Amino acid sequence: MKRLRMNGLPDIRDGHFLKGLIPGKHICAGGLSFAPPGSRAHTSDGPGGQDCHVHGDEEVFVVLGGRARMEVNGAMHNLTVGDICIIEAGEDHHIISDEKDPSVHIWFHAGQQRHPEQQP
Repeated sequence: MKRLRMNGLPDIRDGHFLKGLIPGKHICAGGLSFAPPGSRAHTSDGPGGQDCHVHGDEEVFVVLGGRARMEVNGAMHNLTVGDICIIEAGEDHHIISDEKDPSVHIWFHAGQQRHPEQQP
């Protein structure tokens, strides 16, 4: 896992805002999550209902509001507004929304191709 702050990013004007920090030429998948208080993403969604969630590529989480904890390979990391969390390939991860100040966050993957809706 890599942890960054929005205000510490380089001034990128071509490609995407994490160019050079994660592989992939384009942001190709993602979403916005309004996480319910205390919710834990991807619980029991691994093979055979295992409590494991991994990818073969990096996944990025950006906290836009509230607070959360990121569980990575069993270790907990506190996140707040402006934090960027890069989950590396193969890391088991779950974002847990704060009970009193639930998180609003975006998540995405980058790849060599644009999102299907952006294809010419």
